[in-house]
Amino acid sequence: MIRSNHSWRWQTISKDHQINEEIRAKEVRLVGPEGEQLGIVPFREAMQKAIDANLDLVNVAPTAKPPVCRIMDYGKFRYEQQKKEKENRKNQKIVELKEVRFSATIDEHDFQTKLRNVVKFLNEQDKVKCTIRFRGREITHASVGQKVLERVAAEVEAIGIQERRPKLEGRSMIMILAPNKPN
Repeated sequence: MIRSNHSWRWQTISKDHQINEEIRAKEVRLVGPEGEQLGIVPFREAMQKAIDANLDLVNVAPTAKPPVCRIMDYGKFRYEQQKKEKENRKNQKIVELKEVRFSATIDEHDFQTKLRNVVKFLNEQDKVKCTIRFRGREITHASVGQKVLERVAAEVEAIGIQERRPKLEGRSMIMILAPNKPN
């Protein structure tokens, strides 16, 4: 006889897998707690083996014919899965898009200051959006702004690549630089 007080424990845990009585198959391919193959058995027999071992019956491959179920401690399995996910998130680098605004009539010292920021962002492995905002009649001389952005791209050629060429969008000209891939 199967005890039904076994399935209530995992109702609060996310439902990535079917557990215990949630499994709706007549027979399953059973994998033991140590990873050993126990063959194709009726669901009730598999459930009884899980209860006898005081573990859970977890459907690990629901699309297989017949479904593959494993006898395991589902709480421990979920805990270790969450630990791995947390570790992977910790090691991930989120690439941010930083913006540096130039003007079409920028002086040399201001250009160098903004260029230092671009270099700093690229060295931190962030993408940089270089923007020139045209005011008033400056828009009629968009080529002047384009020369400024092309100069920025030429200056940082060693550490960054031009992901998007300078393009006029409304009253702004935008260029995106990406860091070179680390070796």
